[in-house]
Amino acid sequence: MKTYFEQVKRASRGLVRLSEDTRNAVLLTVADRLLQYAPQLLEANASDLSRMDRSNPLYDRLQLTEQRISGIASDMRHVASLPSPLGITSKHYTMPNGVRLHRVSVPFGVIGVVYEARPNVTFDVFALCFKSGNACVLKGGKDAEDSNRYAVALIRQVLREAGIDENAIVLLPSTHEATDAMLNAVGYVDVCIPRGSRRLIDFVREHAHVPVIETGAGVVHIYFDKAGDINKGRAIIANAKMRRVSVCNALDCLLVHQDRQQDLPQLLEPMQGKVTFHDDNFGTEWMSMDLSIRIVSSLDEALEHIREYGSGHSESIVTEDEAAARRFQNEVDAACVYWNVPTSFTDGAQFGLGAEIGISTQKLGPRGPMGLEEMTTYKWIIEGEGQTRP
Repeated sequence: MKTYFEQVKRASRGLVRLSEDTRNAVLLTVADRLLQYAPQLLEANASDLSRMDRSNPLYDRLQLTEQRISGIASDMRHVASLPSPLGITSKHYTMPNGVRLHRVSVPFGVIGVVYEARPNVTFDVFALCFKSGNACVLKGGKDAEDSNRYAVALIRQVLREAGIDENAIVLLPSTHEATDAMLNAVGYVDVCIPRGSRRLIDFVREHAHVPVIETGAGVVHIYFDKAGDINKGRAIIANAKMRRVSVCNALDCLLVHQDRQQDLPQLLEPMQGKVTFHDDNFGTEWMSMDLSIRIVSSLDEALEHIREYGSGHSESIVTEDEAAARRFQNEVDAACVYWNVPTSFTDGAQFGLGAEIGISTQKLGPRGPMGLEEMTTYKWIIEGEGQTRP
């Protein structure tokens, strides 16, 4: 297993020498090839899908379609069009002795990603890592093994044709041993990012000996305030719940002010017959057509509920009362806090980042959708004319 990490580390050193035009050209070529070979990728994906029960909440995440592949290619082209996150000076000043200091953005080096049944993650991670000068080592789930193998083979072929070390992207075997190896690849993996269930994220955080950026599970709430607009609320709640139930920004619990309890039938009307409603199971990330509902007496009670059951991912308030909205946004402790907008917008592409490598719910380092800027660290560049320290 050590050979994998040695290869990707060696490849990472060469990436810093690539020009911006070369990086963009590779991404555009991968996007073109993705569309060209979509039938073959769909065939590999069908093989994966045949091994999963359709009732499994991960089935929708695993499934690729022509439309989803087109979306992946579009996101990759968007990443290519974005400004480079490298070489940006965030601080610069001259000391009294004439020594000049610059703080400049640079790649991490090697980014490891552990993920489950999400073959689109393979392309998102490569696009963001390659554009930001990072090599990536991937450990996908067994559920998506055939899809991931085909995707990585396609990318590596483009890299070879461009004269770039194909080990800029490496796919580890889909075994538990490979996960353990990545989490212990000190000196080879500069940062590890888990994407998946709470169980996976907890395992990575608890067992990793390499730095980890945690992408937390999404237990998502919408609070319909006593000053909420019924038409806005109905559309926002339905979109947050039903747009795509298996993703981390999907609505899990609706909180309704007691003064608006009589409006529940109207609020829930678009979901009737499609969504199963519960008056318990708070703190559950459903990933299915299920929704918990709770009546609260006040904004205070809504805030307290979110403090107890939220995961720090995405929360929203529906209200026409600006003071209530501002208080909600100020006091809710989450990466993304919305006012009269569905939580379905928590997404790197929707935020204009091109794609995302995950939604970080931690506070140390990146928070929220992680795009190109979040794939960099910095170093200090110091220049002088022979000054010495007294």
